[in-house]
Amino acid sequence: MIQQISLKLLPANAGNHTHILQAAANELNVKPAAITGFNLLKRSIDARSRQVYFILTLQVFINEPWIVRPHLHPTYHSLPANAPSVIIVGAGPAGLFAALRLIEAGIKPIILERGKDVRARRRDLAALNKTGIVNPESNYCFGEGGAGTYSDGKLYTRSNKRGDINRILNIFVFFGADEKIMIDAHPHIGTNKLPHIITAMREQIINSGGEVHFEQKVTDILIANNKVTGVTTATGQTFHAADIILATGHSARDIFTLLHSKNILLEAKPFALGVRIEHPQEIIDKAQYHCDLRGDFLPPASYSLVEQVEGRGVFSFCMCPGGIIAPASTDPGELVVNGWSPSKRNNPYANSGMVVTVDESDFTPFAKHGPLAAMYFQQMVEQKAFNAGGGNFVAPAQRMTDFVQKKISSSLPDCSYLPGIHSTDLRSVLPASVHQRLGPALKAFGKKMKGYYTEQAVLVATESRTSSPVRIPRNNDTLEHPQIAGLYPCAEGAGYAGGIVSAAMDGERVAAVIAEKLK
Repeated sequence: MIQQISLKLLPANAGNHTHILQAAANELNVKPAAITGFNLLKRSIDARSRQVYFILTLQVFINEPWIVRPHLHPTYHSLPANAPSVIIVGAGPAGLFAALRLIEAGIKPIILERGKDVRARRRDLAALNKTGIVNPESNYCFGEGGAGTYSDGKLYTRSNKRGDINRILNIFVFFGADEKIMIDAHPHIGTNKLPHIITAMREQIINSGGEVHFEQKVTDILIANNKVTGVTTATGQTFHAADIILATGHSARDIFTLLHSKNILLEAKPFALGVRIEHPQEIIDKAQYHCDLRGDFLPPASYSLVEQVEGRGVFSFCMCPGGIIAPASTDPGELVVNGWSPSKRNNPYANSGMVVTVDESDFTPFAKHGPLAAMYFQQMVEQKAFNAGGGNFVAPAQRMTDFVQKKISSSLPDCSYLPGIHSTDLRSVLPASVHQRLGPALKAFGKKMKGYYTEQAVLVATESRTSSPVRIPRNNDTLEHPQIAGLYPCAEGAGYAGGIVSAAMDGERVAAVIAEKLK
């Protein structure tokens, strides 16, 4: 007999095989010896009461052979010499997973990535953090693996209807991720581990006969009779294919500008904008776990907060326990911050985006830019943040309590942001529609979560790349652009995804549609 059960265990017992076995036997009213084995299907934390518990979902085998839960082992055969080719613009999660899915279908992917491979990319990130020099083609947003490579590798998504989440997680495990991502309710890989996994994916693509080209920024999309025929790059090279997957990410403003200049249909898209907020991790642990000391059996605590203020949502975004705030700018003179964590999440700070939804009324001053209005609005705020910080990507910052009380901070707490922070009235940086709602929301969050509203927390501006400010429309069935045959807008940059897993699923979905067409 096979039974699926749920167990509620103390943190000290949740990782102990003997305790789990005994608890399962008690739940099923059988002797432990009758249980031949069990598979852990899901693990989450219940911190709603003062005593924190782990909730384990088990598949238990009783008096019959234990069958270990199988994992997906995809097969990537070598492509034939005459395999049809598809160009993929961008080597983020959407591009990489699209390429792997095409290989499974016997189609040759040609990935063109404007940035560098993960190893070379690290040097550019170090220069940005230490010297304030940004490489517009190689940074936290651009390069192999995309923005997700250096933003914690968070794999939690609610996008169940967009694809097979477990398939995506299985593929990550196949290429080297820890199997715990298959069971954790909020899985993450860690910025320190993702580069090795991304490299393994690239090597598989190449070994199967696909192509991956770095430092090949696409500067034009070739179109004849409303059909794509290929692309040209900044190096002067031309790549030809009848199908192009556009998986450029949410920060590729040059691609949006290129499409607009060619009169290809685009749409302005609302997004969210605000700050990164950083607390000492121990404050978040105390608030979430109701204890003075987290202990060894619980992970650094996270949170998710949302409030409606004057008709708009204010919410936490991309929360990084034990994390670091990083400069995610893609151009000189523009300041963007993001957050990431190593796999152990063992840094002393917790940070999260805290953002406010923005809409068409905010873009009105930029209406002359048509569908690019939201993009120019976003850029304006980033430029104000850069200037307020004083240059070299020093970030304008303010204690949370001072921001709410509308006074400049006389001092700032220690902060993980390496380029440094500068005391500023953030109301001079953020749009009125944002800062007028952010202040009341922070006070409300302090009532929901004990200790959250504190002078020890610092707000760092600006968190502005939450999602794409532009949507590239596509047909619901064919996933092609409605005007241009063979052009497949994909994932976050086109407005159809919002994280690593949803982007990967969208990349697979587009690849599957192309494979069906090319049968």
